[in-house]
Amino acid sequence: MNKPSGRGPAAKRAPAGSAKAAARPRPDDATPSMGPDDWLDAAHAAVVAGGFDAVRVLSLARSLGITRGSFYWHFADHAELVAALIERWFRRELEADRALQAAAGEDPVADLLTLLDAALARGGEDLADLRFELALRTLGRTDPAVARMLAEVDAVRLGVFAAKLRRVLGDTREASDLAALLYVAVAGAHQALARPGSDAGIAAYLRELIAEHLIRRPAAAAAAPRRGAARRGRGPVS
Repeated sequence: MNKPSGRGPAAKRAPAGSAKAAARPRPDDATPSMGPDDWLDAAHAAVVAGGFDAVRVLSLARSLGITRGSFYWHFADHAELVAALIERWFRRELEADRALQAAAGEDPVADLLTLLDAALARGGEDLADLRFELALRTLGRTDPAVARMLAEVDAVRLGVFAAKLRRVLGDTREASDLAALLYVAVAGAHQALARPGSDAGIAAYLRELIAEHLIRRPAAAAAAPRRGAARRGRGPVS
């Protein structure tokens, strides 16, 4: 799959821990047990708390309890850190989507309901992953490379929904249209659940609403003609 390219934070894609990073002089205060993922996890938490503007090397070093000198053992600069953070998110999202695409049971409706649950849970129990993605989408409004990456992720997610729906509906165009509605519904549910006061009851209500109107009813409508054709094919019972 082609990686987005262009200017902005996502354009620098030197992976953390790469040969480029390994070639840098090791600072005296580098912590052997502190790897690039520790910095990326801290940067992720900073984005969740305050957006990408909150990602500052000195603040991250303080949160990790180390000096910022060790930062340069893993990353050339702030831009490379942000690029690696976005790249990690992108890679993990595609891996998750591939796993959901590959998971297929005998009951296509049950598969869709499982996919819905996974999509609704994608924000994380504390909604940290959802807040990170919202911040990334804000960044994408001004960074073309990030915008292209988000468009690719959206397209892959829609493709997973459409593939699962085709098994249920048997119609490619209808599956694509309903996949778009399902994706929008999930995004709206994420927004609703992120509001103060949302709880498990609201989450269950939204899940059932989406499942009933965008999965079960379309599935029943698609199955009805097939059942009728099967009965006509059997002919009169003697």
